[in-house]
Amino acid sequence: MKAIVLAGGAGSRLYPLTQVSSKQLQAVFDKPMIYYPLTVLIASGVREFCLIATPHDLPRYQNLLGDGNQWGVAIQYREQPRPEGIAQAFLIAADFVGSDDVILMLGDNIFSGGDDFPRAVSSFTGGATIFAYHVKDPERYGVVEFDRNGKAISIEEKPQHPKSNYAVPGVYVYDNSVLAIAKAVKPSIRGELEITDINLEYLRLGKLQVRRLSRGFAWLDAGTSTALHEASSYIEAIERRQGVKIGCPEEAALVRGFLGIAQFETLIGRMPACEYSDYLRGVADEWHRLQEDKQ
Repeated sequence: MKAIVLAGGAGSRLYPLTQVSSKQLQAVFDKPMIYYPLTVLIASGVREFCLIATPHDLPRYQNLLGDGNQWGVAIQYREQPRPEGIAQAFLIAADFVGSDDVILMLGDNIFSGGDDFPRAVSSFTGGATIFAYHVKDPERYGVVEFDRNGKAISIEEKPQHPKSNYAVPGVYVYDNSVLAIAKAVKPSIRGELEITDINLEYLRLGKLQVRRLSRGFAWLDAGTSTALHEASSYIEAIERRQGVKIGCPEEAALVRGFLGIAQFETLIGRMPACEYSDYLRGVADEWHRLQEDKQ
């Protein structure tokens, strides 16, 4: 399974912040926004990534993330010359996907809690898997309608009169046929290649699974200044309460086995003295304690 992280777009809703830095490089509490989707994907067992961004912003992501080797993963990069819809990601990154299954995750979506995504990835056998999350303002999103047996029967993009309160978050799991389906997608009335059209085609083929995210799960869309502030406040409150960081790719890589403890501690040693490195040293100390308990 490979992953595409879409970090392009104009970022107009975050103006003037995006005059300085890409939306997905903005801080969500103590980490760049892009750390959060990358952490979820690493925790799900993904090791091969393609990050898509504008030509202007791409060097900034390369400077921040490098080739991913520091986390035991591989990151490639592709340019998005113009934002033409989420489904455009499959046209841009088709050579990266090759013959593999793929996850597409939006770089401004933040997820916290539960193991819904790792379980969905480990149990994926083909077709498409998307997710549904209960919201109070479904008209802002793609909305999935279920029948009385809980089976998805329709999906609408930002409907004026939503048929349910279940929005589709920005993470999608597809088999390799998504490349051919994406090539056949026509621009919508908005002039964009809609991800909903891909999902509708899988639904028409009877190959779409919709998994409702658990009640303990949190989905934060940090696409506006208000939402960005709310996401930062939420992350800060959870981390302060639990003493565990959300969106920490180094920790996810250690837990997943992508990094050994020696590599993990070497990585910490290259960081400046700060709260983030202090936390990771605490993670390393806890790892050693657990190993001693096993002996």
